[in-house]
Amino acid sequence: MTQSTPTSADSSGYHASPAEMRRILFSSAIGTAVEYYDFILYATAAGIVFNQVFFNDLDATTALIVSFATLAAGYVARPLGGLLFGHLGDRYGRKTILVGTVLLMGISSTLIGLLPTSDQVGILAPILLVTLRVVQGVAVGGEWGGAMLLAFENSKKESRGFASAFAYMGAPIGTVTGTLILSAMTVLPENDFLTWGWRVPFVLSAVFMTLALFIRMRVSESRVFKELSTSAEKTRRRVPAAELVRDHPRSLLTAVLVGLSGQMTQGLMGAWAVAFAVQQAMLSATEVLNVKALGGVCTVIMIVIASRLSDRLGRRRVLMAGNAAAMVLAMPVMMLLDMGSTVGFFLAIFLGLSVVQGFNSGPYGAFAGELFPTSVRYSGTSIGYQLASTLGAGFTPMIASTLVVLGGGSLWLVGALWMSFSAISLAALVASRDRGGLDIVQLDQSVTVTSTTSESPSRSHAEV
Repeated sequence: MTQSTPTSADSSGYHASPAEMRRILFSSAIGTAVEYYDFILYATAAGIVFNQVFFNDLDATTALIVSFATLAAGYVARPLGGLLFGHLGDRYGRKTILVGTVLLMGISSTLIGLLPTSDQVGILAPILLVTLRVVQGVAVGGEWGGAMLLAFENSKKESRGFASAFAYMGAPIGTVTGTLILSAMTVLPENDFLTWGWRVPFVLSAVFMTLALFIRMRVSESRVFKELSTSAEKTRRRVPAAELVRDHPRSLLTAVLVGLSGQMTQGLMGAWAVAFAVQQAMLSATEVLNVKALGGVCTVIMIVIASRLSDRLGRRRVLMAGNAAAMVLAMPVMMLLDMGSTVGFFLAIFLGLSVVQGFNSGPYGAFAGELFPTSVRYSGTSIGYQLASTLGAGFTPMIASTLVVLGGGSLWLVGALWMSFSAISLAALVASRDRGGLDIVQLDQSVTVTSTTSESPSRSHAEV
């Protein structure tokens, strides 16, 4: 496809035409939806299926914790995917890598749906499950950064927050789709559901993967990256990850810390709360999954609102408001979960998963992209986001389940954990700057000047 030419006279002149921008935004949302359909589907199944299929020789509580441990394995692998695909994306382009991540995720998820159970092959079943979960983690580790950057680098600065949020909108869209399909399977008799019903959503990954690949092949690379990569010598010699750590350590740390709260909310309300509602609050799995799906729709709406506000008020202010809301709502949400009613569960999901996560995550893509220059932007955003995901979401369901036991069934320790993560992200935001008013070229210049300035005292001293 021919690269679009700029149609506006902003100072950078790098944004795509309206028609091309629509294709990019659609590709960003749908491709990420497919990735997170698979990734979050596993998170949901870990709480209500895998403990009974792959770890059925353990007692109920231990099986749940071990099942959540396999969930954590995928999150641990995500920074590896961010490092690998971030490096390749900064050297060879965003679009090329995005095709590979969708393919890798689709194949691994389909294979999960075809796995034999522990009753059939013994210990080999959980080993294969963990292996495929790690592959899922590597794939999703490179997905979000590339999808977000195609929108980020092709959009006007006035709408960069909204455009970048399309990659994050894909997560709840994928969650809703996967949750509804899994919910439909739960109406089967329990034996049928545990035998083959849970497998259907995973096997459908092959269909969704094909659709995403078709869409991804129709978009073009961002102009700002194409211009950067015209220097063959620079492209051959650069090691983006090394450049990132050497020249932009503060920006990387900021990306990690600011991303913690949104990821923690996802792990807590998107995975642990579902298992708690089914197994301890004794709500029906079908009811819980339908409520979670409705919460996913509300999350998309909140992401749109938050990202739009970030284009007007600044990313930093909106993200700070989201973290402040999390600290205020953490304990009330725990009380709602503890009510053991469908209405209480819905309100908890709406406040925790939709409002808090929507505002903590909607503007995050643009905020993170504005921290790094084009040369390391894929590596910086991917590694930062995925490290935040591992630290914030990867172990949260397992830790939360343990804290409930330690608290004698009370959820106050879980609420305190949530508040702590939100406080960390809020502190990082207070110490950061908002670069939302700069265009794509000015962002590169701003980051370069900042890096040079930070090194200047030692250089001046050497010269003296």
